[in-house]
Amino acid sequence: MKWIYIIAGIALYVKMLVLPNPALSSTQAAIVDMVVQDSGVPNAVSGIIFRNRLYDTIFEVIVFTIAILGSNYLLSNENPSCPIYQFKDQPSIVLARLGATITAIVGIELAIRGHLSPGGGFAAGVAGGTAIGLVAITSSYPWMQEIYQRWHAATWEKVSVLIFIVLSVITLAGYELPHGQLGELFSGGVLPILNIIVAIKVALGSWAVVLIFIRYRGLL
Repeated sequence: MKWIYIIAGIALYVKMLVLPNPALSSTQAAIVDMVVQDSGVPNAVSGIIFRNRLYDTIFEVIVFTIAILGSNYLLSNENPSCPIYQFKDQPSIVLARLGATITAIVGIELAIRGHLSPGGGFAAGVAGGTAIGLVAITSSYPWMQEIYQRWHAATWEKVSVLIFIVLSVITLAGYELPHGQLGELFSGGVLPILNIIVAIKVALGSWAVVLIFIRYRGLL
């Protein structure tokens, strides 16, 4: 069986080197141009997610919210874990916090410019959640929990969901902000706002999940 996997991997590698990539047909190119024109953003993927299939995206955000509530509900009856596994050596702590800083900056960039280049709200939220996770494995749980409560992160997470749903309903009803100049930072109407809101929602939701698993499992 191992040799079958090896032969299949070699065949796939040869295919990628030898066979040409399929060219984009004129019909497909026309569809992409149409999405860009209708949404007012160069990133056609963001245009599709937050405009053409915004109805589906609303429920994706709701499903993510339900997953967070489900994690809290399923683990609430368990006893909190006594040992919490974290990095103890200084080099690992420094590298993890450096990685958290870089990831957080990348997340902010993806949220702000996700409608202009590859990226977007979900990717930015994942980057933010990764930064929070890296900080969590190098810091004490009470400190993380205290910051989470001090800044009312749970409340902001719920507010972001409500704002996203309201803006989405307004957009689906046919009311849109001016698209502006294609390619500029302040363009795309409501799409950049939805990107930022989703990034906040996913990052804060990830923070909640991280704290839940550290409390009840002792690790991420």
